[in-house]
Amino acid sequence: MLDPDLYEVQRLYPMIYIACHIDHVRSSSTKWNLSSHDSSILAHLDLTEGMSPRSLAKHLGVVPSTLSAALSRLTKLGYIESKAVEGDRRRKELRLTKLGAEAMASTSVLDHERVRKLLSLLTPNERKAALKGLTLLASAARKLEKSR
Repeated sequence: MLDPDLYEVQRLYPMIYIACHIDHVRSSSTKWNLSSHDSSILAHLDLTEGMSPRSLAKHLGVVPSTLSAALSRLTKLGYIESKAVEGDRRRKELRLTKLGAEAMASTSVLDHERVRKLLSLLTPNERKAALKGLTLLASAARKLEKSR
């Protein structure tokens, strides 16, 4: 039997993606020196909630050693920071810096102007509800990734 909630996510997400998607940028074509792979790494990180390098590598489908060079480069550029986990200094968590958030937004696969226009079509209350819904889905997505 068809799950209506599942169906709606599968139907609606591609509509938003297609309406706002742009071609990926290459490192030489942006002031940020980011490849589409770099931008993807940044898009998976958060300003406040940390993610382990191992979890990030697993999610991206690469071994941690493959991701290591990219993380070092992004750290040197000031886009991410790596901090020891409280209570276990052997474990590290990655977080996006403010500069990294700006770089990610500027190189996102979702076009800044298209997203702005999309949001402008909503009333303030609709916009707040839409962002709350996306926040809830993203939070659930993070929980799902941690449970794998």
